[in-house]
This record gives sequence, structure tokens and C-alpha cells, in this order.
Amino acid sequence: MCEHEHEHSHTHEHSHCAACGGTDEETVALLAYMLNHNRHHADELHELAHGLDGQARELVHAAVIDIEKSNDSLQKALKLLKKEEE
Repeated sequence: MCEHEHEHSHTHEHSHCAACGGTDEETVALLAYMLNHNRHHADELHELAHGLDGQARELVHAAVIDIEKSNDSLQKALKLLKKEEE
């Protein structure tokens, strides 16, 4: 089993429209935070999968791939908002 321990103490209580009416800078900051947060969770799930066997392991790995694809889209959106070249 995986020896990685992580206490997840933060909450997800926030306005889902924090960017609505916010500045472009606030929107970029929020999106960057959420992207990094998602990457952290993907890393944790990847580690967790190594402690699993069989179909459960395969499903968690598949979920990590899906999260990484979503993160790629968020990264592209962030670049657009920052007006960066791809």
C-alpha cells in the first residue's frame, strides 16, 4: 500500500462565480490556483493507484488521465487569458 499521507484540510466553500464581475487579473489568478490545485490532486491519485490492484488500479489511472486532459484545457485557457502564444 502507498505510504503517502496527506491531510486534506482545506474546504471548497467559495462562490462559483468569483470571477464574475472580477478583474481579468483576479480571473487569471483564480484559474491558475484551480489548475495547480487539480494537478496536486492528480499527483495524489496517481500515487494512490500504485497501492491498488486490478480493475480499481486501472480505473484510477484512467481517471488521472482524464484529469490531466482537463488540466491541459485549463492551461490553454489560462494562456489565452494571459494573452500568451501557444
